[in-house]
Amino acid sequence: MSLKDKIDNDYKKVLKAKDKGKISTFRLILSSIKDLEILNRSGPNKKGIDSEDIKKLLKKMIKQRSESIEIYRKNNRQDLLEVEEGEVQVLESYLPKQLSEEETNKICNEIIQKIGANSVKDMGKIMGELRKNYSDTIDFSKAGSILKELLNKQ
Repeated sequence: MSLKDKIDNDYKKVLKAKDKGKISTFRLILSSIKDLEILNRSGPNKKGIDSEDIKKLLKKMIKQRSESIEIYRKNNRQDLLEVEEGEVQVLESYLPKQLSEEETNKICNEIIQKIGANSVKDMGKIMGELRKNYSDTIDFSKAGSILKELLNKQ
């Protein structure tokens, strides 16, 4: 079953359960997927969308909501904060589990040793290696800050 089919099936279940919070989130997801399909069909490189495209879309949506969560926290808007956090939970349920900061730190150390990196100038090589091996499971913003810290110590 493709990721899009799984999302469609879960949407139908949520509709039957009449969970208003999740219904709106699923509608946002499905609408974004439909927009992406239309964009891909009308673009110069006409192609369908696959699970990887949907994962990228979901990551982008999570990032948008994370930014909103920070703003709501600063402005003490608990009502809006809870809505955004609920949406993030639904979105994250369709992505592979992200590595913890500790696991990310360990992997970054291993790659630094493997490549023989010794300055921030080597960060591109390290990020390339991370993308090649851990593109679905690592948070690259977290990895970037960890790498800067590790490489500045050397």
